[in-house]
Amino acid sequence: MDIGKTHPLEPLTSSEIARAAVIVRRYRDLGAGMRFETIELKEPVRDCRLTDDFQVEVPRKALVSTYDTVTGNVFEAIVSLDFSTVESWTERPGVQPRIGPDEFLDAERIALGNPEFIAALNRRGITDLSLVCADPWSVGRSGLPDEDERRLVQTIVWARSKPEDNQFAHPVEGLYALIDINRGEVLSVTDDGPSSVPNEDSNYAERFQVDWRTDLRPIEVVQPEGPSFVVDGHSVVWCNWRFHIGFTAREGVVLYDLELKDGERWRSVIRRASVAEMIVPYGSPYGLHSRKNAFDCGEYGIGAMANSLTLGCDCLGAIHYFDGILSGIDGTAQVIENAICMHEEDSGILWKHSDFRTGKVDTRRGRRLVVSFIATVGNYEYLYYWYLYLDGVITLEVKATGIINTAGIYPAKSARYGTEVLPGVIGQIHQHLFCARLEMAVDGSDNSVLEVNTELAPEGPDNPVGNAFYAIETLLETEMTAKRNASTEHNRYWKIVNRANSDNLGRAPGYRLMPTSCITALGGPRSQLGMRGGFTRYHLWVTPTTEAERWPAGDYVNQSQAGEGLPNWTRADRSVTDCPLTVWHVFGLHHQPRTEDFPVQPSASSFMTLSPEGFFSRNPTLDVPPSKSSHSCHV
Repeated sequence: MDIGKTHPLEPLTSSEIARAAVIVRRYRDLGAGMRFETIELKEPVRDCRLTDDFQVEVPRKALVSTYDTVTGNVFEAIVSLDFSTVESWTERPGVQPRIGPDEFLDAERIALGNPEFIAALNRRGITDLSLVCADPWSVGRSGLPDEDERRLVQTIVWARSKPEDNQFAHPVEGLYALIDINRGEVLSVTDDGPSSVPNEDSNYAERFQVDWRTDLRPIEVVQPEGPSFVVDGHSVVWCNWRFHIGFTAREGVVLYDLELKDGERWRSVIRRASVAEMIVPYGSPYGLHSRKNAFDCGEYGIGAMANSLTLGCDCLGAIHYFDGILSGIDGTAQVIENAICMHEEDSGILWKHSDFRTGKVDTRRGRRLVVSFIATVGNYEYLYYWYLYLDGVITLEVKATGIINTAGIYPAKSARYGTEVLPGVIGQIHQHLFCARLEMAVDGSDNSVLEVNTELAPEGPDNPVGNAFYAIETLLETEMTAKRNASTEHNRYWKIVNRANSDNLGRAPGYRLMPTSCITALGGPRSQLGMRGGFTRYHLWVTPTTEAERWPAGDYVNQSQAGEGLPNWTRADRSVTDCPLTVWHVFGLHHQPRTEDFPVQPSASSFMTLSPEGFFSRNPTLDVPPSKSSHSCHV
């Protein structure tokens, strides 16, 4: 046994991933059909952390999910990397692992090898199969009598006019193939769309651009003395912040053990923060489009689709990169170079005041630390930015760009469910709903959540002109009472507090969660969203933190049953006061496409913000010195 003093939350190395696969194969040989969905760090319990003075010796373990493509069986294992043993082996009947990147091309190959599918293409005048793009989508619940025994995907089809053309300008509407990906079979071909394909090209790539603007001059970000952060492995110290960075195939970036320095004392804020799920429901009732509800984390893995980032475009300034190390289906490590970008940037005026009596002006500029990654999921790019600010604010921004998922116009059917962005081409109304999972630890492990509503006082002797309003705080005591939605009428927000502690005014220190980008999820109870995306019904959920409850839509989302995840767990109505708790926040974008969103969509943003409230006794940035820039000038 060789237990090293590695940080307990350091991601698995390439060699550790390979060793975990060898240990599992030795324990249970599943034959030629064995595939690895996940090999990742088995995260230690909350109290197994580094201290300021020494590293705790923590055994290294791997969490492994594997499946057999021949039998369809799925197994989970906990592997001791120190002892080279399998500590537990659990079969998970009736579930399907995520759809892997390798299966994207497999599905297309299977569809394009089917005579019925080829005949449908030929009827539309499409004979060059090299120009056909059959993108696989998850099916959810298909309605097949034996679907639990099958691993299913469904294809949506486009046909390029020439190589490297923008496929999304040419939807092959109404042609779908349902595929059993394990058996390599096309189960059915549906052809109910128009007989022609929109033929107008609409391209965006550099090679297609003829005229360039000449009125843009360079903007350079310069830090002559280098950045202000210090990195040790995946541990980061920046100004008054310290934390640890992780990366998983399902979530992408994970932030651990976020702490703030208050005087000489480090105070905890969050134990673990990530986006645990996202779902993109589409609003068209026609054909297969009615089933388009992509759970991009649970069905595909947002981290597995992360980009290798480049200087100057993806990331600007003095950059520190972290690689993403994931497992391939064969159990070998797959390295995404530069998957995570970290840099600091100016964030505008931090605070300012001009005293008109004395003529004195005090101004301080703010800055923020940015931890980001970008993932490509089919047609869309998702850009994740975690911002840490000098005043203790934490913001998560998620941007959506890429290309809208297009469709053709059905004959004699309404185009009301989208926007025509090109002759014969529809950009469908859809939503992007994100669920942030936050293991809170505000000033310690035991937290509670207060809902804060502002009320207008009734007119009367105490409010003679009707201008008075005041805030009411309500303790959310159980899981059922903590299912809450945003309310602009009451300017509602939620505050996570530690009631065992108090500030200099006798109040519990807290962090405010502002519902800045909350939208209403649209989907009836029989829709895929309604059945399988129940976590979207509320903007706030609060649960006791448990190791087994990581995923708001359930452990295995691909072809999942209705009601899994948060809707199921919270039926127990457990207490969520003065205990380790997890806050789940649902926010997102409602996207009614514009012509300006095609052929490539400008970035659209949604936000989540956490701000200290009573955490500090005063503005914590009074010690930020005035700044001057030798690169600023008057023109």
